[in-house]
Amino acid sequence: MGKASIIGRNLSLGYAKGRIRKEILNGLDFELFSGELTCLLGPNGVGKSTLVKAVLGQLKPFRGEVLLHRKPISEYSNEELAKELSVVLTEPFLPGNMTVGQLVAMGRIPHTGWTGKLEEKDKQVVQNALAATKIEYLRDERLSEISDGQRQKALIARALAQDGKVMVLDEPTAHLDLVNRYEIMHLLREIAKTQGKSILVVTHDLEIALETADRFWLLNCGTPLISGLPEDLVISGQINQLLPGKKFHFSVEKGRIESKNEELKIEISGPKILVSWISKALEKAGIKELSGTIEVSEDPFSISYKGVVYSRVEEFIVANL
Repeated sequence: MGKASIIGRNLSLGYAKGRIRKEILNGLDFELFSGELTCLLGPNGVGKSTLVKAVLGQLKPFRGEVLLHRKPISEYSNEELAKELSVVLTEPFLPGNMTVGQLVAMGRIPHTGWTGKLEEKDKQVVQNALAATKIEYLRDERLSEISDGQRQKALIARALAQDGKVMVLDEPTAHLDLVNRYEIMHLLREIAKTQGKSILVVTHDLEIALETADRFWLLNCGTPLISGLPEDLVISGQINQLLPGKKFHFSVEKGRIESKNEELKIEISGPKILVSWISKALEKAGIKELSGTIEVSEDPFSISYKGVVYSRVEEFIVANL
């Protein structure tokens, strides 16, 4: 665990209109550590964006304070914050004719001013950012001519070129395919570790967050923010704060969210992994009860039931609906 770059203490957050205050979050305590990838998770509408604005110094708390490097964030000027904090938004406006290199170089504006004149030091920082995100080969490509995943890496490179100690990313994998989602999150983890950054990612992608995050912040209506190692939150059952109601729960054994349907009254024997997948298929098909035992074998895969052998799960389900 590194030093805490950002600390929140007893925060009450919300919005004021005239004399009327609307409190969104209260009693918040948190620490964002250097060298760690932290994921902020919670249902829509619980105040994740409000919390992020406070972390970035864009929202003044009703009560409590946010510290950046042990100094109240309210005491930093906008110019100072731009050198300490970098942000990657979900859907930023990007001119399509801009090149990747030009976009990444924009990260140096807090250091160069709006003239954008790059000194040798700035050029080296841009080069390092391109190398860290493994997109040096895209330097001269236009943003309109690269993939969504490549564009997201370019935005991360721009944030790196800004050279702040803290990076905040809002749903950086929201519109990416499965491979790119994993790649981006693993890249962010690598950057946190190798460059000592404090990285906060707002995400709904629990499965990938479990694999890559060092720490979770869980936010839900009416409960304090929960912070801890993902594994601790899974083992303690606190991960289920993300799943209010009785319909779903997080399976510790399988490491995924499952519906709380009534248990199958079906006996299946065979390798544990195959039994799990067949049980899932039967549950989705609405087959809750069968007499006798289903025998499952592997290498080659087969399902034996009442003297009939099936080579595919679909064949078995169709025959027993």
